[in-house]
Amino acid sequence: MNKKKIADNVWMIANLDWDRRLFDSLIPLPDGTSYNAYVVKGSEKTALIDTTDPKLAENLLKQLETVERIDYIISNHSEQDHSGTIPQVLNKYPEAKVLVTEQGKTMLINLLHIPEERFQTVKDEETLSLGNKTLRFMHMPWVHWPETMVTYLEEDKILFSCDLLGSHIATTDTFATDEVKVYEAAKRYYAEIMMPFRTIIQKHLTRLENEEIKIIAPGHGPAYDKPGFITDAYKDWISDKPKNEVVIPYISMHGSTRRMVSRLVEKLAEKGITVHQFDLARTDIGKLAITLVDAATIIVGVPTVRNMPHPAVMYALNVANIVVPKARYAGVLNSYGWSNQTTIDLITKSIPNLKAEIIGAVSCKGLPTEEAYKEIDQLAETIQKKHQEEKLL
Repeated sequence: MNKKKIADNVWMIANLDWDRRLFDSLIPLPDGTSYNAYVVKGSEKTALIDTTDPKLAENLLKQLETVERIDYIISNHSEQDHSGTIPQVLNKYPEAKVLVTEQGKTMLINLLHIPEERFQTVKDEETLSLGNKTLRFMHMPWVHWPETMVTYLEEDKILFSCDLLGSHIATTDTFATDEVKVYEAAKRYYAEIMMPFRTIIQKHLTRLENEEIKIIAPGHGPAYDKPGFITDAYKDWISDKPKNEVVIPYISMHGSTRRMVSRLVEKLAEKGITVHQFDLARTDIGKLAITLVDAATIIVGVPTVRNMPHPAVMYALNVANIVVPKARYAGVLNSYGWSNQTTIDLITKSIPNLKAEIIGAVSCKGLPTEEAYKEIDQLAETIQKKHQEEKLL
């Protein structure tokens, strides 16, 4: 797609990956994605901020054909979907220097074998004059790698944020016009990638509150000419307080676990608690991650398979353990055929990164009995009480 002007002598090059459906061989991409690069032309020097995934290098280089000179390549983040085309750009512009953090330099040498003499490291709050335009670099590690930074264009009040505040979505819109669609894509992106660094991002966003920002230009998805749309959303997502919501991921092999889950959903709904139910046999794991952003409680529905928890449930728990949601409470619904000796214990030990209190485990042999249903009803009451104590209800 052709480069688009977002300010005077500032262009976005959105390299659209319409058909990509999986990122890092792990993260679902239902709407594709984009890898955004930006050209900033000053009266004396020109900078390229980030590049693109190597498979779309041809598109980036084509859009740079009318750019006679690039003096600096700013690498905000070393991950290859943003840095992977730096070698090709360096070949096209042999005088260009790659500007990175010290740690970013080491990573790019390792990942892309860029010669050390092509680098120039920048310190936190260091500025770079392009003539009538000034770039300022702010180190913001762990969004979501250790070397990350953002770049601020002082005269135009543009924040080039790379992965921070981005969204996995392929769109021809330069700015976020379909806010409903972009909101979900951005929340999915946050849930899958940024949520483990929630407390770190809190500090970084507080720092950005001191800056006047007119445009946020991320590395994925459309830019924001109404920055409050995405910054307000992030403030909500990274807050310490969960919402009156319960997430129930489950697997049911012969219907028993599903009946237990249905009973709990019914009782929670009666108590005014929002429930998100996911059958892991057919669930988009990204949808599950989105609901984990706000949920106060996670209840896992799991059948026992040869004395072990169903592997699909263990996979989902591993994802939850990686993204580290702020859930306060957790519990288990378990059905089994002849033995459940280790299932519940293994489930509760599979989420060490979650600082969640285990508030109940209901187990039944075969179809749930009236006694099992009574225990489920009691679990619903416990969840209600915990949510009331948190002032969520």
